[in-house]
Parts: sequence; C-alpha cells; structure tokens
Amino acid sequence: MNVLKITSNNFEQEVLKCDKPVLIDFYADWCGPCKMMSPIIDEIAEEKTGIIVGKVNIDEAQDLAVKYNVMSIPTIIIFKDGNIYKEFVGVTSKENILNELN
Repeated sequence: MNVLKITSNNFEQEVLKCDKPVLIDFYADWCGPCKMMSPIIDEIAEEKTGIIVGKVNIDEAQDLAVKYNVMSIPTIIIFKDGNIYKEFVGVTSKENILNELN
C-alpha cells in the first residue's frame, strides 16, 4: 500500500468519508523530526492492512493544519469515521502508533 498525498482538495473524500481508519502524518519537508518519522509511516503503510495512510504537507495545506490545530510537527492524527480518534505530537514510536490502530 502506498502513502497517499493528502491535500485540501482530497481531504474530505480520502479522510473524512473513508470507512477505514485513516492515519495522517502532518509534516514539512524542512522538518528534521518529520524526516525521522517518514520511514516509520512508510513501514506502517506497507505492513498494516485495513487502514489508509496519508501525508499532509503543512506548507501546501496550511488550512488543514489550522483546522486540526497542528501547532508543531510531526503531528500524526488517526481518524475513525471522520473524527479524530488519537493524536501524536513529535517523534513517536511505531509501536505506540500500531497500538492505537488495533
């Protein structure tokens, strides 16, 4: 499974209307901790079935960062049924994320 590029244009369809849990990584290309999380997000996308994994570049989708109160990055939000289920701010272990997806 590939990591989806989530934008302001496809957010509603890909995240809010999705019938599966959706893990979204809010990041920026210039963010060091985001670069540390990127391989973890990619691994989760490859290994975990039954979920959607996407990334939001906050420089390209500032409206989404504001809407979901993303004050520092990386911020990872798990959505279930269009609602925020769990949020992680900063570098987080793969195990912590997977525990919330089970």
